[in-house]
Amino acid sequence: MAQERSLPPIVERLWGREPVSRRGPRPRLDLATITAAAIEIADAEGLAGVSMASVASRVGVAATALYRYVGSKEDLLAAMADGVAPPPPEPEGMSWRDYLALWTRAQRDILLEHAWLLPASPPAPPLGPRRLLWLDRALAALDGLGLDDGEKINVASALTGYALTDAALIQAMGGGDPQLEEAGITGAADYGEVLIEVLDPETYPALSAAARAGAFHGAEGWVDDADFHFGLGLLLDGVEALIARRSG
Repeated sequence: MAQERSLPPIVERLWGREPVSRRGPRPRLDLATITAAAIEIADAEGLAGVSMASVASRVGVAATALYRYVGSKEDLLAAMADGVAPPPPEPEGMSWRDYLALWTRAQRDILLEHAWLLPASPPAPPLGPRRLLWLDRALAALDGLGLDDGEKINVASALTGYALTDAALIQAMGGGDPQLEEAGITGAADYGEVLIEVLDPETYPALSAAARAGAFHGAEGWVDDADFHFGLGLLLDGVEALIARRSG
């Protein structure tokens, strides 16, 4: 017999599994309304503007009323991280490679559109219905290619990790990292100049040579699509090679 698990209350609520009482007046609020209000505040003011009090004010209730739906700010952030995800693109009519390229790019763009999402949602396996729908569509795109289910999940995880890393790099280079700002690094060329200054060629021979040769000058593609597509292509080439091995 499978062991019964007690899911966190916020996960139960995200899936609509919380018991609904038929007695008393119908509640004025629901989790979706609270989550949408919190996302609006975060988009406008950043994560610092999100509190139980600010969300309660936005939806017109006392802060204590929110605790029926979200037990803490951590619960609220979990609901926001799932609620901000739009429906995933559908894979019908697309090759697996074209679809996963679109799927990965869309995830990266969600993170860039909502700058608060990276600090609010540390990397972890998804539990909410919206984010799990994205995982489902990635697995569906890989159906019939000879990969087992574990390999499909690993492919989706690797692509998600790439989207997270690229978004984090873009945000940092765009002024989101205080250490980079203090060092006067506003782009790849500045980063290269700092490396030239700090690297000992004897300890870091390869990296020092690359920096001194100007490898980081003209590498502003770090924050545009050229470098993103280059790295994504490497990953998809690896998936394609794995599929070829399995079919062979």
